[in-house]
Amino acid sequence: MPDQIEPAVVDADTVEPLTERLLSAAAEVFAERGYDGAGVAEIARRAGVTTGAIYSRYRGKAELLVAALDVHTTDELDLLFADHRFEGRMEDIIRIAGSHLVDPDEAGCPDLLLEAFVAARRHPDVAEMIRNRMDERRGRLVDIIEAAKSDGGISSAVDTEALVAFCHAVGFGFLLFQAVDSPLPGRLPWEGLISRLVAALGDPSLDPAPPPDPTNPTTMEMR
Repeated sequence: MPDQIEPAVVDADTVEPLTERLLSAAAEVFAERGYDGAGVAEIARRAGVTTGAIYSRYRGKAELLVAALDVHTTDELDLLFADHRFEGRMEDIIRIAGSHLVDPDEAGCPDLLLEAFVAARRHPDVAEMIRNRMDERRGRLVDIIEAAKSDGGISSAVDTEALVAFCHAVGFGFLLFQAVDSPLPGRLPWEGLISRLVAALGDPSLDPAPPPDPTNPTTMEMR
């Protein structure tokens, strides 16, 4: 069984100039030609380096792809924590992050991310790396949701894993919209919808009733 590949997350703020040039070229070529069509020689040519410079840093195309994603896609959670653009309530992070989905300028590099998901269908090493990145993001979302539950911003009856899956599904759905140039909703109506959804998450009156207890005749009669 091959060793598990877990490349370190690349911090865009600390990338050396040569590596930055290399990853910019990689992001460009992967987005244009897809994972299978992207050649290491072409990436090296555009970056103005030799293929040896690439292989001295990365073990192959999969690791290079993920490194390019780390640098050239935007994590809105990082932006929110850095800029403190929320009102001190953890549930506001979900609201503000969700509202950014209709801002193409803040979507990072959607073509690159889409190509990464396509490659993950065919290449187990790419799938593993993308899954690792998703697990990291999942952990951050779990922490946000659990913190919001502790202060009452999100009802404790809401299933954390289901909400995390919902957040990912919405984000990836917008990625597909952009891929086919499908029109996106206006910012104000979309923000209104997100605000309503977040408000509903914290409304205990909307919590589903517990299932009837089959051992209790009273609850069965009330069904």
